[in-house]
Amino acid sequence: MAGGGGVRWRLCRGVRLGHDAVRDTGVLLHPEGVLLLNETGAAVLALCDGTADVDGIAAALSRRYAAVAAEDVERFVLQLARRRLIETDSPTGAGR
Repeated sequence: MAGGGGVRWRLCRGVRLGHDAVRDTGVLLHPEGVLLLNETGAAVLALCDGTADVDGIAAALSRRYAAVAAEDVERFVLQLARRRLIETDSPTGAGR
C-alpha cells in the first residue's frame, strides 16, 4: 500500500480543518477555497496530524465506523495529496 507502511500524513501549511455551522458539515479550508467534507472525510483529515499512516487512520476509523477499508482511506488521502492539501515527510516523497 503506497499510503501505509509508515508514510505519515498531515495538512499542508495554510490548510486547516474546520466546521461550517450553517451546513453542519466539516470543511477543509485552503488558500484557493473550501472543500466540503462528509463525516468520514472529516474524520480522516482529523487524523492527518503527522502521527498516523493510512493503516493507522483506517484502524482508528474502524473503531468508530463499520467496514472502513484501508484502500478507501488511501485513495482519499492520495487524492488530497495530489491537490496539495495534505503532505508527508516521507523521504521517498510518496503521495506528493
